[in-house]
Amino acid sequence: MRKTLVTGANGLLGRTLCNKLSQKCDVYAIVRSKPKDPVDSINYISLDLSREFSFDELPSEIDCVLHLAQSNKYKDFPEGASDVFSINVKSTHNLLEYARISNVKQFIYASSGGVYAESNNPLAESSPIQEHEKLGCYLGSKICGEILVQNYSAFFTTSIVRPFFMYGIGQKRNMLLPRLFDNVSNGNSIDFSGDEGLKFNPIHVEDAVRAIESLIGMNHSSIYNLAGPDVLSLREICETIGEYLDEKPVFNHADGSSVNIVADISLMKSELHRPIISLHERIDDLR
Repeated sequence: MRKTLVTGANGLLGRTLCNKLSQKCDVYAIVRSKPKDPVDSINYISLDLSREFSFDELPSEIDCVLHLAQSNKYKDFPEGASDVFSINVKSTHNLLEYARISNVKQFIYASSGGVYAESNNPLAESSPIQEHEKLGCYLGSKICGEILVQNYSAFFTTSIVRPFFMYGIGQKRNMLLPRLFDNVSNGNSIDFSGDEGLKFNPIHVEDAVRAIESLIGMNHSSIYNLAGPDVLSLREICETIGEYLDEKPVFNHADGSSVNIVADISLMKSELHRPIISLHERIDDLR
């Protein structure tokens, strides 16, 4: 792929991916505002995806679109619902039309591992999706985006990735793992159910980027879970953070059993990339 267009290029995944891709191809990065420290080899396009935009504002020739943008108001329902719809659904449709008209070869869409229904078993790409009324506005918009993307598979390769609890340097502090880090650091109590709390396999952004790099140029449409190599519990993560900070985590046990959100990454490992980065080795990245 000679030319790629990346939305959400100021986010954790988008920023890391653009930096890596710019070493091997022409990268056009859509951002709301240009970063304070722009990368010379990246072509920045200032564009607010929550508003109407013209295809004339985008490059006329692109090989691959990576739609990674998401609304910052994903937790603000119903006040932020319009922004969530505009960015996660409407802009997805607009970019798909742009891709079709521009003869793009591949469209990659970042969804979420949160779309699956609860299960005691690892969640494969074929596992049931959460009931629509339980998805909520944000995850519901991601499923809508997935459906839109899949319906364009007659025109170009459509690839959907579902990241599970991604983390890395510079991540927003309201995301789960930085939030846990800050809670342990500040002596705030951490709520969880059961003996260990939620179990999941978080993925470092560098592993996610390597997987997406392998995905670019693929000629068959598919969906991939992106998750890390280790299944960890909430308690285990907080205790690891505590050891790093030399602080004892404060836990608040709630009634009920814990929930597991563990991704089956067999397809990721066989077709894209075998994740190698352990959270225990990269706790410093949560600072």
